[in-house]
Formats: sequence, C-alpha cells, structure tokens
Amino acid sequence: MAKKTAKKAAPKKAAKKAAPKKAAKKAAPKKAAPKKAAKKAAPKKAAPKKAAKKATKAKTKRTPNAAFMKPMKISDTLAAVVGNKPLPRTEVVKALWAYIKKHKLQDPKEKRNINADAHLQKVFGGKKTVSMFEMTKLVSKHLSN
Repeated sequence: MAKKTAKKAAPKKAAKKAAPKKAAKKAAPKKAAPKKAAKKAAPKKAAPKKAAKKATKAKTKRTPNAAFMKPMKISDTLAAVVGNKPLPRTEVVKALWAYIKKHKLQDPKEKRNINADAHLQKVFGGKKTVSMFEMTKLVSKHLSN
C-alpha cells in the first residue's frame, strides 16, 4: 500500500508545479507592456534626424525635365481657351485649370470630372464630360512642335 500512496502523492506535486507556471505566464504580459512603450519612445528620438535630412535635400533645387519646358505650338481650337502664344506643356495644363476654375466647370459632386462648355467641347473632341486624367490626353492632340 505504500506504493499506492506514493503514486497519489506524485500527481499532487505535479499539480502544484502547474499552478506556478500559470502565474508566471500571467506575469509575462505585464513585463511586455513596458517594452512596447520603450519601442514607441525610440522612433520619436529619430524623427528630428529625419527632419534635418529633409532640410538638406530641400536646399538643392531640382532641374526640370527639358521636354516639359519646351514651348509647344497651340492649335486654334485650344488657343480660344489658353491663348495663341507657344507655351510649355505644363503651362498649358495650368492655364486650362485656371479656365476651368474661372468658369466653374469642375463637377461639384465628382471633382475628377470636367463639364465642358462650348470652347472646351471642341478641344475635348465633342465630349461634354471628361475626367481630369483624360483631359491631358485630349489636350496633347492640340499641341505640336
């Protein structure tokens, strides 16, 4: 009978050991929380260094692509909107947007769309509504070297 009591005693010891392990697991998440806070604090220190790098990059001025700055001849239909003197592609698009804003031709609900008036409808090939991305494609047909 001594053997039976010994067997019964062994499972009790195992049960006692299992309880402290659970307690150790519960204690572990409490230790993990301060580590997360420490990680968040580290990037804040690094942020001023990044700002300093951006400031140095801003000092060097970018040179624009010569292809964009080359004055282009404007067709008669586009000249009614933008003007007839040769302009670079970028300036033509700026002038178009100035015309669109001045005459309130941008769709109020869908801001990406432009509602063409009589002059713009000729430029857009007869379309009444054109997306802003399609607009540059259609305008490029009216520009030549």
